[in-house]
Amino acid sequence: MKILQVTNKVPYPTKDGGAIACMNLTRGFSLLGNQVTVLSMNTAKHNISMDEIPEPIKDLAEFKLVEVPARISAISAIGNLFFSKNPYNAIRFISNSFKTELKKLLTEKKFDIIQLEGLYVCPYISIIRKYSSAKIVYRAHNIEHEIWDRTAINSRGFVKWYLKILAKRIKKFEIRLLNKYDLIVPITERDGAILDKLGNTKPQHVSQTGIDSLVLIPNAKNLEHPSLFHIGSLEWTPNKEGLVWFLDNCWQDIHVKYPELKLYIAGRNAPVWLQKKLEMPNVIFKGEVPDAYEFMNSKSIMVVPLHSGSGMRIKIIEGMALGKPIVTTPVGTEGIATTSGENIIIAENALDFNRAIFELIEKRDYFDVISKNAIEFIHENFDNLASAGALVEFYKKYT
Repeated sequence: MKILQVTNKVPYPTKDGGAIACMNLTRGFSLLGNQVTVLSMNTAKHNISMDEIPEPIKDLAEFKLVEVPARISAISAIGNLFFSKNPYNAIRFISNSFKTELKKLLTEKKFDIIQLEGLYVCPYISIIRKYSSAKIVYRAHNIEHEIWDRTAINSRGFVKWYLKILAKRIKKFEIRLLNKYDLIVPITERDGAILDKLGNTKPQHVSQTGIDSLVLIPNAKNLEHPSLFHIGSLEWTPNKEGLVWFLDNCWQDIHVKYPELKLYIAGRNAPVWLQKKLEMPNVIFKGEVPDAYEFMNSKSIMVVPLHSGSGMRIKIIEGMALGKPIVTTPVGTEGIATTSGENIIIAENALDFNRAIFELIEKRDYFDVISKNAIEFIHENFDNLASAGALVEFYKKYT
């Protein structure tokens, strides 16, 4: 099949969940013999040159990058708030230059499938309809308005008020775009059910983000046990909120009980205020680490204290694949059919969070069982080639 993936940022380097979700399918499609093209907005925030993309990645697909600044501006956001009914998140990615490049590509090449990676490239559906007869797929990486609804709950003052308005606008935006595509591919069963409830009537196939077992290899050679760690983009609001909650509600009691225990924090683009917050005894801020998997392999207990967000937490999938016992919240494991106490530990509150960590520290047999079961769970349910293959078979039914 000839497949075009359209993204609102370049999916390389794979340093966040969205990029990983896009690139893993690119790899899967390509390895299964499909011809893949990736058309990406090259934004100011995630700007990259073609020379920075390694040849093995370029061998997977033809990459086309279009300069779209999509800058976040306080003045623009305020103007949008008072003089528009569309969500600011969406209008940042509406670009005449991208429309032009999309038209050009569609007139030069024929595709069987055009897969729109996320909500914010869906406004280009009308252009695609005009210049292509390909089946249009909306790959829903999450329920976008849910992220902002949950973030608003944990905010205060003007920010809370603004985020509530933003969440309502995004929900209306999501609903307006329903059924303008031909097929829909949510990342989790839960998200698929929510989209159907909102009004989706198009054929649906759930395709969870897979992992490559040849890349994610558990290695305990340099394991520091016990130790705690968290890894994730520190510009993403749910991660920042979750870390602050953990530091305020859990870390002090953990540090008192285990004064030698270290908590390692890794992630890119941490704001200054968060870096200052992390200046606590035995909290070690690593920033962006050169090799995320090497870092994860060297630490023992992964904490993912999420209370907002939506979709699938890919870092949890990766952590489990590396055999990390993970302590998280019900929000953290949404969309992943884990079993608490078997292959992960789900904690409802700070007390449960700490109890779980204490048990993993004090009972090495328990630690090892969770680790082993986590690896087996991921290998059984999240093989990348199997996920990509099932998705291709779904597409063949409609092309």
